[in-house]
Amino acid sequence: MPNDRLLRIHSPEFTAMADRVLRTTELTSRLNVLPFEDDAGKAQLFEQILGRPLPAEATIYPPFYTDHGLHLDLAGRVFINQNCTFMDYAGIRLGERVMVGPRATFITVGHPVDPGARREWLSGGPIDVAENVWIGAGATILPGVSIGRDAVIAAGATVADDVPPATLVTGGKATVRRHW
Repeated sequence: MPNDRLLRIHSPEFTAMADRVLRTTELTSRLNVLPFEDDAGKAQLFEQILGRPLPAEATIYPPFYTDHGLHLDLAGRVFINQNCTFMDYAGIRLGERVMVGPRATFITVGHPVDPGARREWLSGGPIDVAENVWIGAGATILPGVSIGRDAVIAAGATVADDVPPATLVTGGKATVRRHW
């Protein structure tokens, strides 16, 4: 990874990713205990987490969680509320003026459905969120999803398919799809 492909677990690439996850977890742990008013401390830690400074006018309220950080691309005027999680190894892009409610989760990696391959591989795909999207509290965005400009993802929704521009997406009910 990044992008749509498989990553063999216990490969050198996986080991490098795992090392980055440990480093990023250390950094986010430090970020999440800073006093809220310590803007300089937060800016320094976000720069280490993201590999670059936080974009102008972007706002992130801790606690904040990411597993990789280097593949999280935030445009200007993005707002991320408290307690959000970004599993960004395959890449997450948030366009201009995206608003993310508390406890939202973005997941770009997972495991194959096949039980035999599940412990051997990571699978996934990037998440792309266009401009002026609102992601409601507790929403979950799954690997490979694109969300179109001006869309609204309702609180608690689970998004597994692309979302057209200027639409409202609701729902989080699990559905049995197949048996094996």
